[in-house]
Parts: sequence; C-alpha cells; structure tokens
Amino acid sequence: MNEISDINAAGSDLQHLENIPHSIEAEQQILGAILTNNDVYYRVSQIIKATHFFDPVHAKIFNIAEDRITSNKLASPVTMASFMENDEGLKELGGSEYLARLAASAIAAFAAPDYAQMIYDFAIRRKLILLGQDISARAADVNIEDDPDNQIVTAEQALYQLAETGEDVKGFQSFLAAVTTAVKSAGNAFKRDGGLSGISTGLIDMDKKLGGMHKSDLLILAARPSMGKTSLATNIAFSIAKAYQRGNLQDGSEGTINGGVVGFYSLEMSAEQLAARVLSEASEVPSEQIRRGDMTETEFRRFVDAAKTLESCPLFIDDTPALPISQLAIRARRLKRIHGLDLLIVDYLQLVRPDSAKDNRVNEVSEITQGLKALAKELEIPVLALSQLSRQVENREDKRPQLADLRESGSIEQDADVVMFIYREEYYKEREKPSDHELEKIAQWQDDMERLHGKAEVIIGKQRHGPIGIVELSFEGKFTRFGNLAKSWQQENIQDY
Repeated sequence: MNEISDINAAGSDLQHLENIPHSIEAEQQILGAILTNNDVYYRVSQIIKATHFFDPVHAKIFNIAEDRITSNKLASPVTMASFMENDEGLKELGGSEYLARLAASAIAAFAAPDYAQMIYDFAIRRKLILLGQDISARAADVNIEDDPDNQIVTAEQALYQLAETGEDVKGFQSFLAAVTTAVKSAGNAFKRDGGLSGISTGLIDMDKKLGGMHKSDLLILAARPSMGKTSLATNIAFSIAKAYQRGNLQDGSEGTINGGVVGFYSLEMSAEQLAARVLSEASEVPSEQIRRGDMTETEFRRFVDAAKTLESCPLFIDDTPALPISQLAIRARRLKRIHGLDLLIVDYLQLVRPDSAKDNRVNEVSEITQGLKALAKELEIPVLALSQLSRQVENREDKRPQLADLRESGSIEQDADVVMFIYREEYYKEREKPSDHELEKIAQWQDDMERLHGKAEVIIGKQRHGPIGIVELSFEGKFTRFGNLAKSWQQENIQDY
C-alpha cells in the first residue's frame, strides 16, 4: 500500500491538530480508490459525504467526483484535474500530480467501506468535541435570559440531530437538494397509482382531500366537547399502527414502507382509558360495557382476541399530565431514536404547558404551537394536535365551526399547515327534540334524526397543500369509531347484488 500522508493537507500544520480525531491517510486512500474505480463510490456513499472529510481539499475532490459519477461520467485524475486547475488548495498539494498520487495509493475495493466508516466516525467525534465546547462556553456565560433549562433543551436537540443525521446544525441546502426531495415524494405518490404522498389515515375520503398526512406538517383537529376529537385521533392512530410494515426503501436503506410507528400524548385521559377506546373499536364491544365489565362470553373473547392482536402494534402512549412543550419534544426525540416515529398525536393542545409563564394565554399557546411545528420539521413527521373550540359556536344558528372559533385562534391558525373541524349535526339535533304533544314537529324531528344518524363531517378549514372542503364520515358512537361513509350511489350498487 502506498503512503502519501506526508503531504500536508491543505497546507495545515498537522502537529497542532494531532489531538483532533482525523486520518489524512484514510481520506487519501479512499479518494484514490474512487478515482481508480468509480464503482467504489456507490459502496461508500451511504456512509460518508463530502462534509465528513477533515481536509477541505479532499472534501472538494469527493464532491466533484460525486457529481461526475452520479451523472454517469468518468471521475479520474485526468478528468478531475480540469475542474480543479484553479483550486489554490490543490495547487499547494501539488496540483494534478497530487491526484495521480492519490490514484496510485488506492486501497482495494472490498476495504473501502471500512475506511469510509473510519472517516465517518472521526467526523462525528470532531462534531461532538465542537458541540461539547459550545455547551461548556454557553453554560459558563451567565446570562439571565438564557436559563439552564433552555440550555439543556438546546443541547439535547443538537445531540439528537447529530445522532440522527450526523449534523448538529442544519443550515442552508441547495435548491437542487430540495427539488430532488420533492420529486422523490411525487414519484412515490405516482407509483401508488395517483395515491398518497403522505401517511394514510385509513379514511378514504379524508386521504383524497389531504393526500395523506405529510412529513413536517402540523395538523390541527378541533371540535366542541363530545364531537369525537379523541375518537377520530385514536381511530387514525390505530389504523396507522395496525398497518405498520418495515422494509427496504428506494434508496436502499431500511424504513417504514406502510403505516407507521405512532406516539400518542394523552394529556386528558389515562393510558388505560385510551387503550379501552382502541379495543372497543377493534373488538366492536361498546366502550361503556368494557368499563363496567358487562360483556357476554362471546364479547369478552372478542375483546381478548383484539387485545392479543394489538400487542404487537407500534402504538406508544404517554399520559403524563400538564407536560411542558420542551419535555414533550425530548420524549418524542427519544421515542424516535429507540423505536422509530412516523406520527405524533397530542390530545389536546391546550393542556400542554409552555416552558415559562407568559403575560397572557395567547402568547403561551403561540409558544406551544410553534414548538409543535418545529418538532414536526425536526423529526420529519406529521404532528396531529387536537384543540378545543370556543363557546361562541353554540351561540350561532349554524354551528359548523370556523377558523375564528379556535381558542387563541391567531397562533394556531398561523402555525398550522392543516386545520380540521369535526361537526356532527346529529348531536345538536338530538338536543332539539320537541315536546311529545307536538306531533308534527316530532315526526319531522324523527325524520331528521334518521337522516343524520351515524353521520359526521370533517371540515377542512385550512390546507397549505391542497383544497379546503368537507369530508363526510360515518360515526358509530357505541364503538367510538369513525369510518368511511357509503355514498348513495354506492348503496344502490350494493342493493343490486
């Protein structure tokens, strides 16, 4: 094996850098292997990027080689020299002659992944050192506005980013990188025959309207009490967790190919109560019967079978009350690191605490919604947050919710990518029952109740990626279950068979 490490990288004095983890020799030899055999690039590209190289000249060589190889062009000492003839760093190393010496020092192709892993490990160690220095310097600087709790949250977030992506800070990215990601997303949707680019909710009409739940989106699901916010959220969570499958993605890595891992913050109900709701839907045993233990032997067996089936579902529940937004974020990061995470549900938004008391409730809610949106972007998952509506809905004749009905609506409406409302006219009509002696009104009321029975609307009041409108769903109150509503033309077709 030829050694060329005696050439001082980018003119640096390596004697002063001996305590910084790096290996110039490994970088030289893996670059030589790539320039000698371009197929080596594909063996190491999943491990290292240009940013992992210690020497900036080596990083530039890798970058140019990557551009040429991925464009089906040759990357060799000769072809590379023309692109780097004016590079001052390469000139200091010997110019085109240095490229030739790199090729001469090439390692065997089978050893390239080991060298790439070494370069990656050194890069992470360097970033850990810098991160530790930043944490230490920030802690030493006594600033009243920068309290220790904020420092801990910031440090934990930076460590998470480093663990997940190998980058402690995510800066600017090229438009090309953004376009590539967008094309991949559209391509995935196209391959599903015009299907979803996001995670399916399990509700056909809602998926058509939303295109699924997209990564980095903050979705708000709001309604008045007893409309079924938690029920719809648990239905979606159960559907996604039940459909969870892992496999090989298009880029060769392993990940979620269907459904997903769901994290559910239940700030209002206990984990047992939430589990009972999910089991009620799965076993088709009314939830009040489950609570009382009033079940037939057949229903109990169905209940137990459903529980066994759901044991393996990746649905994780945290029922800690009054959770601060920073703790919520920390626990979500930890869940993604250990088990993976594809969807986060918060029930409900107004029960999350801000990290510090604000002068008014609007500012507190603003901090919470901004924190949830930031978390969705950081973890690259959709976040579904439930929200209460103000009482002004009850004072209108038409009780369909509007954006203005959101409590502390300014910040919620601004930060959310999608805002949805649940409306069940049956709920209000049921409370308008006329007195028994008003026969005509009773008859009309019964007709209305029959027409409205088991129906619900999800009103999409805001959507950044698509149209607004109404999605009609079925609702079975005794099982706390929303479902796909059969249209009149579908029912006619069924009757024909």
